[in-house]
Amino acid sequence: MPYISHTENERQEMLSTIGVKTFNELIKNIPTELVLKKDVNLPAPLSEFEVIQHLNQLSQKNINTNQMISFLGGGAYDHFIPVAIDHLILRSEFYTSYTPYQPEVSQGTLQAIYEYQTAICEITGMDVANASMYDGGSALAEGALMAIGETQRKQVIVSKGVHPHYRQILKTYCHGQGIEIIEIPLGNGMTDLEILKSRISDQTAGVLIQHPNFLGYLEEVDEIAPMIHQHGGLFVTSNDPISLGVLNPPGSYDVDIMTGEGQVLGNSLNYGGPYLGIFAVKSQFVRRMPGRLVGATADSTGKRGFVLTLQTREQHIRRAKATSNICTNQALNALVGTIYLTLMGKEGFQKVAELCLQKSHYLAEAIQNVGGLELKYKNPFFKEFVFQSPLNSQELLEKLRVKKIMGGVNLSDFDINLPNSILVATTEKRTRTELDYYISVLKEIFK
Repeated sequence: MPYISHTENERQEMLSTIGVKTFNELIKNIPTELVLKKDVNLPAPLSEFEVIQHLNQLSQKNINTNQMISFLGGGAYDHFIPVAIDHLILRSEFYTSYTPYQPEVSQGTLQAIYEYQTAICEITGMDVANASMYDGGSALAEGALMAIGETQRKQVIVSKGVHPHYRQILKTYCHGQGIEIIEIPLGNGMTDLEILKSRISDQTAGVLIQHPNFLGYLEEVDEIAPMIHQHGGLFVTSNDPISLGVLNPPGSYDVDIMTGEGQVLGNSLNYGGPYLGIFAVKSQFVRRMPGRLVGATADSTGKRGFVLTLQTREQHIRRAKATSNICTNQALNALVGTIYLTLMGKEGFQKVAELCLQKSHYLAEAIQNVGGLELKYKNPFFKEFVFQSPLNSQELLEKLRVKKIMGGVNLSDFDINLPNSILVATTEKRTRTELDYYISVLKEIFK
């Protein structure tokens, strides 16, 4: 925003226009105990030029992923972002366009969403995708509510292999609605299928699985779908879109509702958001799908066009019949995902996934050769895995940070009872030199 300073005369003129004499009179309705009474000892005022200089100096204290080697994951990943993306999305037609409410809103906006929906269906193998949700966590929670609405049951089962933050969002969504949430523990880093099978019943609306799961390991999804379907419930997954470059798409293993986090599709890390919630379903559930859906049509002259269709949102139909109260979609982030997938193409998308797979396994193999370190589990994984350290996790990560390495996610911060364990993510951006440097620093620490 512009730098606008005020003189004392200007302040008095504003107070006079408002109808008070002093600033304290202006805020007299604020309880006295909430009013700051001591001097905050602010520095002398700065000019616009001086403020810009000061802010630039402060910004130099920030550290970003271009200054550090990042092995962070757990839901947000340092993937390569083609430079063309910013040049396209920062065009005013996209960057400042308003959320589509009317069915016939700007054809450019609607076509961009339609192309996004098509791309998501192609990589997931699902029948229909919506115009996007807020993020991966809210998308999964909406999937649970959709399963409840479809089956008219009040119980959902969620694996503890689902991201802890996603599970917290699920609890928030279900709070106050009388919905029972059953959590299934992990066995050897993956959902315990025996316990899962024993808890599914005719009261279960859906089973929620993350694949690859929060720890990076591949769940036995082919075995889970029949378990829930024989009881009339729905299979809901949260998938890493990049993994679909090498793994079977959810549509191939009979998923009813597929969700996911689309940050990996060309969106910046952005200190945690805004992100992109992916949501796709089998065609028979399309009328219960939350959010917006854009369809292709033709006008009175036969010219192809696009329109919002099958609207189930509360602003378009009677509230009691709404399937969700979500009021918008992440159109700009979805556009980023569309451009990313278009630029990469089928072969490029697959190559990114293959590089993630190969580099993460190279690193995992090398870590096992560092004295004192071991892989926590031997399960198949995509781009993330867990290793265990004799050192306290936070202490080890601090030692790595001194060497300009963000070494991974401290799993002691979560509710999965894995002390001294670190979740490591390796994307296509990590070079052989960086991987070897990580190992050399670990060897130095544990020599």
